[in-house]
Amino acid sequence: MIKPLEGKVAVVTGAGGTMGRAVVQMLVEDGCAVGMIDIAAASMTALEREHGGAVCAVACDIADPGAVAAAHARVVDVLGAVDILVNNAGILSNNKLEATTVEEWRRVLGANLDGAFHWSQAVVPAMKARRWGRIVNTSSLAAKTGGLTAGTAYAVSKGALGALTFSLARELAAHGVTANAIAPAYVRTPMVTEQLSEEQRQALLRQIPVGRFCEPEEFAHAVRFLASPLSGFITGEILDLNGGLLMD
Repeated sequence: MIKPLEGKVAVVTGAGGTMGRAVVQMLVEDGCAVGMIDIAAASMTALEREHGGAVCAVACDIADPGAVAAAHARVVDVLGAVDILVNNAGILSNNKLEATTVEEWRRVLGANLDGAFHWSQAVVPAMKARRWGRIVNTSSLAAKTGGLTAGTAYAVSKGALGALTFSLARELAAHGVTANAIAPAYVRTPMVTEQLSEEQRQALLRQIPVGRFCEPEEFAHAVRFLASPLSGFITGEILDLNGGLLMD
């Protein structure tokens, strides 16, 4: 079986969540060793058991630059220099402007934007030195719509993550490093199954042309594509993954 990422090392943040687990699974299948990053160590236990030495789990608050530096050092010590960074960790807020507290604003921006910045700063020097790297950020349909059901802080954080993607793509292209984002809409995760009401879910399904929610494996497949050696001519792209809900 051909493993296109054999010998590469990836970091996946939010690895213990539904989407993160699917990404880890596919990257390991493609030959990657994966540094799994999540704020909750227990969420990665099953993945550690399943994949053994192919993964290294590190609990880390990605909003804390010191914690990111320590987690990065641990991954490099165990697996080697990072070739692929998947900034997948994020938290949802459904509160609109007037209901958003300053504390919530900072918490959401810290997890959804600052973490991607800190991890990019950590891994980019080695990518540039080897003249090969892939950065894949998890944006959202909310970045393009202002948030249909998502709140102000969430929509803004994902919009800013798109701008970070463009900035990294422009800066790093000459060094053999690509930066892209995926903008999914309503992946079948607890954000959809638990944080939206049944009425909201049914209303959304009526608006999505394909008539269903995105599966985590479909998201992971998009990550796999952008991480591929054959995707080196794609950079600064935000890939929509929304079943036709928004066409632009």
